[in-house]
Amino acid sequence: MSYQNIAAALTPQDIQEIKAALQTVQKKLPFLITLSTEERRKLVKMGDKSLAFVNNSITAAQSNREILPATFDVEEMVRDYQLATTLTELLISIQQISEQVDDTLMAVGSEAMTSSLTVYDYVKTASKKTPGLKIVAEQLGERFKAIGKGRSAKTLVS
Repeated sequence: MSYQNIAAALTPQDIQEIKAALQTVQKKLPFLITLSTEERRKLVKMGDKSLAFVNNSITAAQSNREILPATFDVEEMVRDYQLATTLTELLISIQQISEQVDDTLMAVGSEAMTSSLTVYDYVKTASKKTPGLKIVAEQLGERFKAIGKGRSAKTLVS
């Protein structure tokens, strides 16, 4: 679907329901953790290319338990692998929603800024002849004070 002007709103009830749904997701995943940058750096990573390796390792471990130490928990290895594949599937869905929210936020933010720039241009123009608008124009212009002279505010908005 190509981008067009977004005309939408969320009711307070919608927002509550969305937040409740997100809380439900978090409650269903009580084992989620937060790693520090250092912890992330130290971990052995399992990416898409490693899935077959891990799966084959599980088969080898299950078929050859006698070569592994008695303390090696093959069932835990299987549970870790199954959880990793399930979380990967969930992550893809969450990332798709996150990307859509991010893109929509960018688009509606752009729409709001474009409209605001139009208002600012009209206020600046009208402030020359309309009493009381000069202060409004100055207030709106605060956003662009750091921008160098001779450059358009529309091209430098961030």
